[in-house]
Amino acid sequence: MAGNNKKRIPEVAISEFKAKCLSLLEQVDKTRTPLRITRRGKPIAEVIPASPEARAATWVGSLAGSVEFVGDIVSPVIDIREIEALRN
Repeated sequence: MAGNNKKRIPEVAISEFKAKCLSLLEQVDKTRTPLRITRRGKPIAEVIPASPEARAATWVGSLAGSVEFVGDIVSPVIDIREIEALRN
């Protein structure tokens, strides 16, 4: 039969997913295989491995080149003499 060649996605009950969440997520990451979460036998969610782009991104330097400085970024925005709290 054509169409039955698809690999079956592993399924786990929501109660088991709750109890073993971290290890199941680690398994999805290592095997790169999706996981279907069910409630009373009916699918409610699927956990899929992160895309290669998402895995490659790091926090440090992830926004490099996305900011453009316009004008003076060191001087105060307003004249210091206009700050009421600094007046005698």
